[in-house]
Amino acid sequence: MAAVDEADDGLRADLRGWYAREARALPWRSDPDPWAVLVSEAMLQQTQVSRVVPIFRAFLARWPTPAALAAAPVGDVVAAWQGLGYNRRAVRLHQAACAIVAEHDGAVPADVAALRALPGVGDYTARAVAAFAHGRPEAPVDANVARVLSRLAGRALSPREAQRLGDGLVDADDPAAWGQALMELGALVCTARVARCEACPVAAHCAWRGQGPDPAAATAHRSRPQGRFEGSDRQLRGRIVEALRSEGVPADRLAERIGADDPDRAQRLAAALVAEGMATWDGATLRLPA
Repeated sequence: MAAVDEADDGLRADLRGWYAREARALPWRSDPDPWAVLVSEAMLQQTQVSRVVPIFRAFLARWPTPAALAAAPVGDVVAAWQGLGYNRRAVRLHQAACAIVAEHDGAVPADVAALRALPGVGDYTARAVAAFAHGRPEAPVDANVARVLSRLAGRALSPREAQRLGDGLVDADDPAAWGQALMELGALVCTARVARCEACPVAAHCAWRGQGPDPAAATAHRSRPQGRFEGSDRQLRGRIVEALRSEGVPADRLAERIGADDPDRAQRLAAALVAEGMATWDGATLRLPA
């Protein structure tokens, strides 16, 4: 495929050594409990690590097991999600906790297929939990990892190609540290904005090395820019949930409360939140679900 392949033990050794020296001390790494890893992965989706750490710690202190979260009102979980955005993830995590209790006796499964069957858990998250928490030889490939792999390979990679290369490079001796090391490299050195090739511990194994067009620019895993946020449905949905964290909002005051010019639009967004399990009607008052 490129200059890097599954037989590249030098790559593994160089990256493992760098990670041992430079890895950030993150709470889900120091205690890779399967539930903690699943919670961290749900929180880290499109959210900066610095914002996640304090909320993660408070969340785990309050709900240290899937059973504890499953027994909590959904509204409490959404309220605790404040600061992370994408509130739908809180509802999905609660649903996943309920499924873990009902189908797996309260223990987060290790099998990728079983993990993928949980609400809100996709292929990346399933592989991450299997590798980081259970030591399974799986390759979690997110945007950071795909970018690193495409630059190592020296060409753009489709999702299937990136996953295949990631699978071939898995370090069977310590798949958790290996997967985290690839992510750390993408987060700290081989970043989307700047490829710090002069500081890269695996530059000797890289087919690109900062020369010529960036192959990661055309990789299928790259982050896509979102549409305008100001005045968008996303912004107004977030305002509704934020308002509900403190108190219920009467239907006839909803548009005013969130700064929407169109009351019908506010009601449409409220209806969508109710359908997704993030809000509920208590008579004519919108509230977080009990």
